[in-house]
Formats: sequence, structure tokens, C-alpha cells
Amino acid sequence: MKVLFDTNIILDVLLDREPHVHASLYLMSRAERGEITAFACATTITTIHYLTAKALGMEATSRHIASLLALFTIAPVNRLTLDGALHSEFTDFEDAVLHEAAIHAGAQYIVTRNIRDFQQAKIPVYEPKTLIGIINTLSDEH
Repeated sequence: MKVLFDTNIILDVLLDREPHVHASLYLMSRAERGEITAFACATTITTIHYLTAKALGMEATSRHIASLLALFTIAPVNRLTLDGALHSEFTDFEDAVLHEAAIHAGAQYIVTRNIRDFQQAKIPVYEPKTLIGIINTLSDEH
């Protein structure tokens, strides 16, 4: 299962944001165990660096970025990605870029807490708890 994690899911874990941290952490732990191939958009990493540096300081931010780079396959953002996002039917450009990066990287799903902004998505988009249910159902079938 190849899943692109939206920025908000990763920030839930890094910033310990209640009540969302638990479901997001569970999904990231499944990725750590190799049960999910986890993707993060390149722009997610830069956004996380910016936000966590303000909240946690540079030393903690550097450790977190190194951990994210070890855990996630980075979905690149290039001209093809940006052009696709620009010409998509998404109303939010940042979400369109993330969606296009997911598609070009081969992700099968996107996990986000903001599914309403992904109504134009060409691949399934789930909230964390819904994706957990799907993963558990698939695990029970095997």
C-alpha cells in the first residue's frame, strides 16, 4: 500500500497535536514497520522545516527532518507536477501540487485531515481513522 501523507498528518505527530496525534502516529508506525510505503511531497518537507523551526528550534527541527527523510519516499515537485496542479480543478494550489506529486510518484492513496479540499482527486483520499480501518480490514483478510 503506497500512501502519500499530507503535511497536516506529519505535523500532528511532530507537534503532538491532540486529538489527531494518535491516528497519525499509528499510520506512521505502520510505515516504520514497512507495512505502508509512505510518501511525503517535497513541499511538505520544506513547510515542516519552516513551521517546526519556529515551534521547536533548529536542533530539534534538524533531527525531525532527518527522521522524515529516512521514513518517507519523497514525491518530487517539478515542472510537470506544477503544471498539472495549475491546470487541475483544485481550488487550493498547494493541495493540487500535493495531489499531482502523489500521482507522479505512484501513490495509491492520500491521507489527510482535509479531505474536502481533495474532492477533485483522481486517487482515493482518506482521513487517518478511515485509512486505519481499511488497513486493518485488509490485514484481517490475509
